Amino acid sequence: MTLPKPTPSAAVPFDASRVSVAPMMDWTDRHCRYLHRLLSRHALLYTEMVTTGALLHGDVPRHLRFNDEEHPVALQLGGSEPEDLAKCARLAEDWNYDEVNLNCGCPSERVQRGAFGACLMNEPQLVADCVKAMVDATRLPVTVKHRIGIDKIERYEFVRDFVGQVSEAGCSTFIVHARNAWLKGLSPKQNREVPPLRYELVHRLKHEFPHLRISINGGFAQSEAVHEQLRLLDGVMVGREAYHNPWWLAEWDSAFFCDASAPERTREEIELAMCEYMVREAQAHGTHWYSIARHMLGLRHGLPGARRWRQVWSDHRMKELPPHEVMQRAHAREAVAAA
Repeated sequence: MTLPKPTPSAAVPFDASRVSVAPMMDWTDRHCRYLHRLLSRHALLYTEMVTTGALLHGDVPRHLRFNDEEHPVALQLGGSEPEDLAKCARLAEDWNYDEVNLNCGCPSERVQRGAFGACLMNEPQLVADCVKAMVDATRLPVTVKHRIGIDKIERYEFVRDFVGQVSEAGCSTFIVHARNAWLKGLSPKQNREVPPLRYELVHRLKHEFPHLRISINGGFAQSEAVHEQLRLLDGVMVGREAYHNPWWLAEWDSAFFCDASAPERTREEIELAMCEYMVREAQAHGTHWYSIARHMLGLRHGLPGARRWRQVWSDHRMKELPPHEVMQRAHAREAVAAA
């Protein structure tokens, strides 16, 4: 059985930013995004953060190549030099991305050493200069992803003034991770869990800046919680749950975009479509299926036998087999475990 590839959705009249999948380092590469597009035709997908240095001094195709089926897809940039960001924004347009996003939320020490990410919230004028340079360089929407505060700064006025100043430079869409970023003392993983979520600050931003598009990020794992936020805000960005439980995305088009026209597919059909994608990627780019399969290990999350299924797909001893045979073995092992 051969399944069609995911339907490109750039021309579909839906607000893709209503619900999106967050940029996640080492996770949301083009293979992960291909899987997500099989599951949702409309959700906005983001790349991993790509630094300006990697684009201006590295392998541009390696960082920017993506599948046409991924649309709508946004490029997230990391950087703090307006001229460099302007050049990279032009590259985003040249490569046919649908949006370019500036990272002002990542708290990792490596990112801080590059003087970008969450530490930029301390320099709103610099961020405004960066945004202005990007807006002037491209016709693409320029958006900013940031936190509600940094370190022990918990005053609403801090994030309010940041958004106000940056919006004056031409940014009309802000994606707000509703936690502080602690620049010292916490790992990136802890920064996603330890600082408390404060959704009310994001709601205040929307109330104070009704003309801006305000989306919220942080801790969403159920459709009911997403619907609750959509009653108050313009969009919701989902992170880890979308990666670890990708089958949730199969509900999104009907639940959040009011589109019931998408054909219903089973997990097995999605898995088969991924196997066919793996074959095409190997032929076109020499990509081994093993580096693609890791992104779909959550596809059977919560089902009987899922652990045995995952074990087969992640078993390095299977690497020499074609992906369709690995799928057969995975389901045989799953059936035994579920019996």
